[in-house]
Amino acid sequence: MKGTFTTHQFLLISMVLLGYGCNAPAQSPISGNIELHSGWKPMVYLVQPRSFSEIASNYLGLVVDSAVINADGHFEFKQLPETSNNALLQITIQKNGSRFANQLLDETPGEANYMPVVYSPDKPIAIDADASAFQETFSIHNPSFKNKAILAIRNIRLNAFNLLLAATGEKLEVDSMLLEKEDAFNQYKKALMDFADTTECIEAAMIAVRWISPTGDFERVPEFVFGQCQKWKLKEPQHSYTTQLCAAADKNKLPVMVGDMMPDFPLPLSSGDTLLLSKSLGKRLTLVDIWAAWCAPCRKENKTVLAPLWQAYQDKGLQIIGYSIDNNAQSWKAAIAKDGAVWTQASHLSGDSTPFLETLHITTIPANFILDAEGRIVAKNLFGEELSAFVKMYLK
Repeated sequence: MKGTFTTHQFLLISMVLLGYGCNAPAQSPISGNIELHSGWKPMVYLVQPRSFSEIASNYLGLVVDSAVINADGHFEFKQLPETSNNALLQITIQKNGSRFANQLLDETPGEANYMPVVYSPDKPIAIDADASAFQETFSIHNPSFKNKAILAIRNIRLNAFNLLLAATGEKLEVDSMLLEKEDAFNQYKKALMDFADTTECIEAAMIAVRWISPTGDFERVPEFVFGQCQKWKLKEPQHSYTTQLCAAADKNKLPVMVGDMMPDFPLPLSSGDTLLLSKSLGKRLTLVDIWAAWCAPCRKENKTVLAPLWQAYQDKGLQIIGYSIDNNAQSWKAAIAKDGAVWTQASHLSGDSTPFLETLHITTIPANFILDAEGRIVAKNLFGEELSAFVKMYLK
């Protein structure tokens, strides 16, 4: 009858509409478009970090697939790792001449040649990026919750790094200005730490932790990395990243932290006597300052910050204990006299190999620990105006 379909015709039409019988290609798990420029290989690589320490780590990730970037910029990955859960992967491109597919260029975030993503078997990833600013321009069509979090920490890092560049200049390259430069870098790290402390995505948090310290050195941020361990032990106790992060955040390996009691230690004084640290505490507040005669920012801190604080507050409950990592007694005592550092001074005169720093688990100076009347650490590594303001407020 005119205007009707037979059963066979109806099935054929249905198959076409549903994609059967027409060999429609399945969507690639990860695909996209990359705008290439001169100097870049027409290849894109998929790198899998096999552990927490391999996230955003140069040369260490496992290359699991590669794909040609066609003349129109399109690429498709086909060999994805077998996983029933989420897998953190890194998509990278390489410059001409690079011999390694897992080389991650990351000195300047805006020019980084890689981008982490979380792959889930049930959600294909489609991306767009420009090779000349790969990480900065990287975008995902309809990103998952986890990939939205990763894009968010990417944006936070880019913005924080731009602020860091604006705050630091050639004048901060001189040795005596290193504390000012560290303060600017601390602001950069704080933006990443604030994100890691609030995100519900463990992969994004681990990326933030690795970007804060690519070398895995948490000496200046032990409280942060220990807090991350505690957070993810509650939220993701079975995740391998939690186990690996907590191994790095072992309190036996980290420097002493705010809230800890300062380790008691026999200190060899400049007078020739030896006195336990606990017997040298101030009535209300004690500043243990780690310095050296050859350390320009330490010497500047002595003259411009510690000496005025000592003059103003020595009779109001403040004690300062200077501990030097010098190895030359003459240089050490000359610096004390020249800086007017007449508060309690101690040193083993053993250079960097000092038992006191080994007990504290620190290697970097200037460093300081601010203790209450009982010897508990209430603050640490405050310098300049920040240190002055803290002491004034505490002893007000």
